[in-house]
Amino acid sequence: MSGTETEPDATGDDDGHGDHSSGGSRGSGSPPPDGPPPGDDHAFLGQPRGLLTLSGLEVWERFSFLGMQAILVLYFADSVTNDGLGMDPATAASVSAAYGTLVYLVSVAGGWLADRILGSYRAVLWGGILIACGHYAMAVPTAGMTWTGLGLISAGTGLLKPNVATMVGKLYRTDDDRRDAGFALYYMGINIGAFLGPLITGWLGENEGWHWGFSAAAFGMTLGLIQYVAGRRHLAGSKHSAEYALAPDAMRRAVLLITVGLLALAALAGLLAGTGWLTMDRFVDALTLISVIAPVVYFAVMFKSPRVSAAERGRLRPYVVLFLASVVFNFILFQAYSTMMLLASTNAETTILGFDFPASWYASALGAFEVALAPVVAAVWARMGHRQPHASQKIALGVVLGGLSFLLMVLPTSGHADDTYRMAAWWIVGSYLLLGLGDILVETSGMSATTKLAPAAFSSQTMALWFLSLALANGIQAQIVKLYGVLSQPVYFGINGAIAVAAGLAVMAAAPWLRRTMHPVH
Repeated sequence: MSGTETEPDATGDDDGHGDHSSGGSRGSGSPPPDGPPPGDDHAFLGQPRGLLTLSGLEVWERFSFLGMQAILVLYFADSVTNDGLGMDPATAASVSAAYGTLVYLVSVAGGWLADRILGSYRAVLWGGILIACGHYAMAVPTAGMTWTGLGLISAGTGLLKPNVATMVGKLYRTDDDRRDAGFALYYMGINIGAFLGPLITGWLGENEGWHWGFSAAAFGMTLGLIQYVAGRRHLAGSKHSAEYALAPDAMRRAVLLITVGLLALAALAGLLAGTGWLTMDRFVDALTLISVIAPVVYFAVMFKSPRVSAAERGRLRPYVVLFLASVVFNFILFQAYSTMMLLASTNAETTILGFDFPASWYASALGAFEVALAPVVAAVWARMGHRQPHASQKIALGVVLGGLSFLLMVLPTSGHADDTYRMAAWWIVGSYLLLGLGDILVETSGMSATTKLAPAAFSSQTMALWFLSLALANGIQAQIVKLYGVLSQPVYFGINGAIAVAAGLAVMAAAPWLRRTMHPVH
């Protein structure tokens, strides 16, 4: 799978220590990466100690990322006199989605850099540094620094996200029944950050100024970096270079080409923007197009690669279905930070039991539900062991729940003469409850399945491919959210929710084929 295991998986295929990578630095006799042997450590709630280090990093990374994202669309849509950017709400939602698209598109490069040049540990470290610098840039109250900061955060998140999840997978053997429970705990850490981030950045942003909220995100990412470096001894690969590193000459050429390519792309973008051709709408459309093309090309490369065995190629076919299910679910999920934020700011009560709160605090409800539900899900899977539902069934149920979260919003948004109505806070809270449970099922099962289905020579890159499903979801969202305000609210939420429910039911219907083709992966 990832090349860190000490014995073959259940299929009898090589685990990555052999010749999967032509030109790689690790031959069949090379030592495994440093760190504790996978499966031998039970020090953290019965899980490896490295899970605490990686979960702690994600607490602060999600604190900064989702804390900032909870106020980003509101900042875009706020008037210039209030220190916002003065965008139309639908445009603000579209640009926010395009930013998300860019974040996850870059994850492909992040996975490749980890596999071939940096190694997972260094990729995550440098990614965190870029993210922190990006948030510090956004703390500066100018539009130019906002776009600079978003660019740095996109690059840093692309390095960090796929490789943290891959490092979690390296803590376990392929047949370790603790794996799904471990990912559920890891995802609980993610959502502690998702809960705390909007609370703090939201209050600061809406009461003290948007850039104060961005400053809090910068501080949180800095804390995450400190604890990641402090706990590095519990992680595999924290000293060695990339597991499938390029030969020295090839690596120098690759670094040169990457540097020149980035400079050329920046110069071209600056030239096109200067001439007026590269508008915001065209940039959003270009990202959507790339988000469609990238996974198609990447799947084709992996299917045709000589480094992918026949057994691994067979397990990629059902992975395509899981990938598409993730796209549908995350199209709904990401709107928790765009259209749902806009709905909350205009049509939802921001008072509960006499207490007033910023609209951005609704985003914290999603994180709170996932923090509460993740350990329950982890305990259920751990108790059931090999009797737990197949990964595809977990993902399918999560997609259905995501669709139901939007169908629920049809009720409070219907039957109003105009858009000045106010709905009770519990409607959005209930929607986020369904969405949060669905997110736990889809993302924990999806990431776990990805680490198990990944061809050995594409371990980090396959996790990047999972994040391409998030890029595609955001790319589609960037176009569809333009209909928010054009279609009536009940029609908008109803159509999107119904499509997601139908997609989840379709994956359930395909469960027998998925179970058969994913075997022995459960």
